[in-house]
Amino acid sequence: TTIGKALAGKIGCLFADADDYHPQANIDKMRSGIPLVDQDRIPWLQTLNGLVQEWCQQKFSAVLACSALKKFYRTILLTNITDKMVQMVYLKGSIQLIKDRILRRNDHFMPADLLQSQFDVLEEPDENPNCITISIVNDPSSIVDLIYTKYFVSVK
Repeated sequence: TTIGKALAGKIGCLFADADDYHPQANIDKMRSGIPLVDQDRIPWLQTLNGLVQEWCQQKFSAVLACSALKKFYRTILLTNITDKMVQMVYLKGSIQLIKDRILRRNDHFMPADLLQSQFDVLEEPDENPNCITISIVNDPSSIVDLIYTKYFVSVK
């Protein structure tokens, strides 16, 4: 979320956090320390897909922060998206680094204890022209600059 907001600010576009689109039942499960399963995530991903389709149809520039953990989640997210301008950034970090960052936030419904369940199902994306992997060991500003350089400066 931090990186997505900062990137959207840098390029001057809309930002959306996928967590804001979870149905209340998913939020309640996570707050209770219960990991989401595929059946919980699929309707949420379909909602997000509709959002991305709408942005593409309206030619909006946007950044969506989303934990599309599995390959088939990313497939659902991009179903019927033919716009070549849709890019993915996989922010890669160790479980400890991410846990440390989760513990510092105080405005989110997902407890740090659920992080292991996300790592357990994570399928790292393959490198391809529409997806880059960026390490999160640096500060957010440096990460945003790197994404910006890879997607916006090097394209020109």
